Amino acid sequence: MRVTLISFDNWGFNKHIADALERKGYVVNHIDFHLFVYKYPDFYTKIYNFILKNVLKKNLKNIYYGKEIIKKLQQIGEKQDLVLTIKGDFIDPKYLKEIKKYTQKSIGYFNDNSVRCPKIIKAIPCFDEVFSFEKEDCKKYNLNFLTNWIYVEAPTKTTTNFEYEIFNISTKDKRLPILFKISKNLKDLKIDYKFLVLDKQKPTTKDGIEFFANKISLEEVSILIAKSKTLLDINRKGQKGLTFRVFESLGLKKKLITTNSDIVNYDFYNPNNILLVDENNPIIPLSFFESAYVDIPESIYRKYSLDGWINQVFLL
Repeated sequence: MRVTLISFDNWGFNKHIADALERKGYVVNHIDFHLFVYKYPDFYTKIYNFILKNVLKKNLKNIYYGKEIIKKLQQIGEKQDLVLTIKGDFIDPKYLKEIKKYTQKSIGYFNDNSVRCPKIIKAIPCFDEVFSFEKEDCKKYNLNFLTNWIYVEAPTKTTTNFEYEIFNISTKDKRLPILFKISKNLKDLKIDYKFLVLDKQKPTTKDGIEFFANKISLEEVSILIAKSKTLLDINRKGQKGLTFRVFESLGLKKKLITTNSDIVNYDFYNPNNILLVDENNPIIPLSFFESAYVDIPESIYRKYSLDGWINQVFLL
């Protein structure tokens, strides 16, 4: 079976899908359009794009991504059995439709929601089938519900010596005030933690939170996660879809602290393993750290594994 994965793989999560498909014997091409670099030829083009984005809701960068993706598909030279596109809202709809000429079936997967990323709405009709991790989008637009996936598993040799009690990495956005509240709570409890925030404008350290300018690779993040006993997940306002932090905690058998209230509705939820906190008053009790992680049933674990995810998308 010939499969092409098209994705904006800025963190490296999607490469795991391509690798897993190859292990299953698929002929796989991965077009990572995060690697495509668009540069404005001149200042006037930049102004034109500003008008284009605000008036016609189009973007020269999205058009560029689409053109380059079509070139890659042409270079592959063989019609694909399936093309899976992740973050298709980053590609101009004209080219999403054109992708269908190069495949028997075109599938889209979105792990953002349409409130935060409204371009998703225009992208949905461009696919034969669409999956989303956002339950509300699935109901509203008649999509297939599918979470993110476990891409990393616990080592056979476990450790009890952790450098940090809690770890979180995020970008500077509206979640920052919640992170500051949690940081203060942990300081009062004298709990060691490492909170990293990507801020290209002003790398500094403030109230126990490290702001860094240069992006950290997924491999580096994995090392920091391994050094941490518990993971912290702060969902974006209006988003109920589960982030990769949740699936890192499942795969590595680490406890999780989260502000996402919908997590209690999942079959892997166990209050011993997962602490739900109020984002307005995020209190973390010391008692949460006193018990060991409880393994979830194997059948549930497999459901959220990468193989389980692939089986649902490809209906294997």
